[in-house]
Amino acid sequence: MLETIAEFDELGQAGFLALYGYPAARRYLLIHDGKEHDSKAIAGVAHNYEYGNALTWQEFSGGKDGVARWLSDLGFTVRAVPNPNLSWDELVLVCDLVVKNSWKGFDATNPQVVELSKLLNLAPIRPAEARGETFRNPNGVARETFELATHHPAYTGKPTSGGALDLKVIEALLARPNEMAQSAALLRQGLLSGDLTGDVPADDDDEEFNAPEGRLLLRRHRARERSPKLRQRKIDSVLKAGGTLACEACGFDFEKTYGPRSADYVECHHVIPLHRAGEGATKLSHLALICANCHRMIHCSAPWSTPEELSQLMKDSHVNQDHR
Repeated sequence: MLETIAEFDELGQAGFLALYGYPAARRYLLIHDGKEHDSKAIAGVAHNYEYGNALTWQEFSGGKDGVARWLSDLGFTVRAVPNPNLSWDELVLVCDLVVKNSWKGFDATNPQVVELSKLLNLAPIRPAEARGETFRNPNGVARETFELATHHPAYTGKPTSGGALDLKVIEALLARPNEMAQSAALLRQGLLSGDLTGDVPADDDDEEFNAPEGRLLLRRHRARERSPKLRQRKIDSVLKAGGTLACEACGFDFEKTYGPRSADYVECHHVIPLHRAGEGATKLSHLALICANCHRMIHCSAPWSTPEELSQLMKDSHVNQDHR
């Protein structure tokens, strides 16, 4: 074991795992000399030093009754990998359940909690390597219902522990109950139908967009905006009516600035967020043609501004600057 740990430290985690074909630890870490080591990979490769061949990760269990217990029996310190905090989307679903229960928490055996636990495991919020064996299990979901319930402003007892995001979701739900209920309904519908499952969203600039509806519905919203057919239909309708492709918020015209290279170029924004509009056919009146800068500004904070509101903000800003 000690020889394997030394090899791990020499190669580093990425090099060690790549060399022996092991995925990163999902459940348990071996702690030695204050350093974290992937417990299953360490145990499997240690077999090489003892018996002359390393085990592959498929050949044995790395759970609490497998490697974790074996390492503990040998005197090593084994620590469970903590589950990641609930995201906005997940909290919206849990809070929706609490609201429907008159702001009361649930026991872990409650059928609705069990069903929600399964639903949260379908959500592509966290990659497999970040999910411990208790990931979003009924006990964890039930505990979160109480954390949300005890942070309601009307609760008179001592609140349980809760994070800052819990409070933001509660605040949003109390301020916009209908919109949040619609968001929860769309999330549930999308996960059950498979429309919102699939690959884990990449850590791209989605994170920079402040989505009142959460990340999964934001992905759907932006997919609508990027639909080439919808965008072209909107452009064609504007040109047919004698209009131009200038930004509806600031008036910027790509072709006037950059010439023929940018002819017919403009971005398309879906004015009504999915959590307000719900599912259904997109109307051209729901779309606005705007420049990249204004598109960014519209999405940068919630609630999202309309192109008209953003245009007014720019006018007000110019007036304030002129008065300085």
